[in-house]
Amino acid sequence: MKQLSDNEMKNMIQFGAKKVDFSEYGGVSDNGGSFNSFAGLSLDKNEKGSLKSVGFNFSGNPEPGKFLMYGADIYHSAPCIPGVEILPLREALLFYPEIKEKYYFRAVDKDQDEFTRLASEKERNGYFIRVRKDIKVEVPLHTAMFMRHEMGTMCLHNIVVLEDGASLHLVTGCASECHLTGGLHVAVTENFIGRGARLTSTMIHDWGPQFVVRPRTATIVGDEGVYVSNYYSVKPAGDIQMNPFTRLEGKNSSAKYMTVIASFENTYSNIGGTVLMSGENSSAELISRAVNYGGTVVQTGLLIGAAKDARAHVDCSGLMLTDSGIIEAVPGLRAMHPDAKMSHEAAIGRINKGEVNYLQSKGLEEMQAVALIIRGFLDIGIDSEGLDTELEKTISRMAELSGHDPS
Repeated sequence: MKQLSDNEMKNMIQFGAKKVDFSEYGGVSDNGGSFNSFAGLSLDKNEKGSLKSVGFNFSGNPEPGKFLMYGADIYHSAPCIPGVEILPLREALLFYPEIKEKYYFRAVDKDQDEFTRLASEKERNGYFIRVRKDIKVEVPLHTAMFMRHEMGTMCLHNIVVLEDGASLHLVTGCASECHLTGGLHVAVTENFIGRGARLTSTMIHDWGPQFVVRPRTATIVGDEGVYVSNYYSVKPAGDIQMNPFTRLEGKNSSAKYMTVIASFENTYSNIGGTVLMSGENSSAELISRAVNYGGTVVQTGLLIGAAKDARAHVDCSGLMLTDSGIIEAVPGLRAMHPDAKMSHEAAIGRINKGEVNYLQSKGLEEMQAVALIIRGFLDIGIDSEGLDTELEKTISRMAELSGHDPS
């Protein structure tokens, strides 16, 4: 039996997200330029590669438009689809004064914590996306946030509005210059999904080893509305903590969170999700998979049934691939109505040696067998239709990282 050192015992009791000292990072940069074309953007090979790895490809389908926050500068292209808008938030607030009243800090509480307060006081920009009533966008719309300065701070605010009957798949990638080791990334995102509308949000993170990342996301869903959140932590930040909150206010509304995490040594990932089901016959599902190569992973999920016939399920599973590291699964259910029906399951373990041996008997090398098992573990049914092929390669590489001996 492995003996734990005093420090390891202490870490088991006290591990958690670091207290952020804002003085360690550069201040939030002033607004840069805003360009309604990518013609003037000059990227080197590494920058293009970093953006491709999180799904942002300049040669992809431009129909729904694209948005890139490149340091303090914003580059965006206008959608070719009538009824679809994508603008820098600062410009949108000038064009549409009603945004301030209807959407700005209406889903996220600006006093929620020190990071939402920072965003309310210091945020310089972000995106505003709106899909008008009954417009269905058939191909994904791509956005990206790219940090460029060592130990810099990026602070932004995004708002997405889907009017009644609209649908959209939004792919957002967050990354940094490949040579950067650290920085602070704070992002407030507010989603508003109208009656019968559907928003699929796919987010991909690819960070350096000392980045601190604090997304703060909230979503409000109306009658018959659907929200699907896919999250991939391809290369985790040194410290990331997020707990997106969804309010299923409408009848027959639904939310589904699917999370895939690769965790490495000296990283901390606390990835959660909370769904309040206050609409009659609303439903929610949280599915989380973590592959741990030596870091700390906290998988949390809280589903709150507060309406008649609310239905919910939480599924947290983890694979430990080294003798170091921690996975903590915290699936939570809270019933506030006698007719709520909820369930949960959690499992943490290691790769079954028998499965590896079986695949080897079929001609695979050991590491090929391990990668195949991990790939199957991570396959939780996320719809990859319309995603960039480079992004699909990035996701598949999450299963190729293991160099351990599973014996």
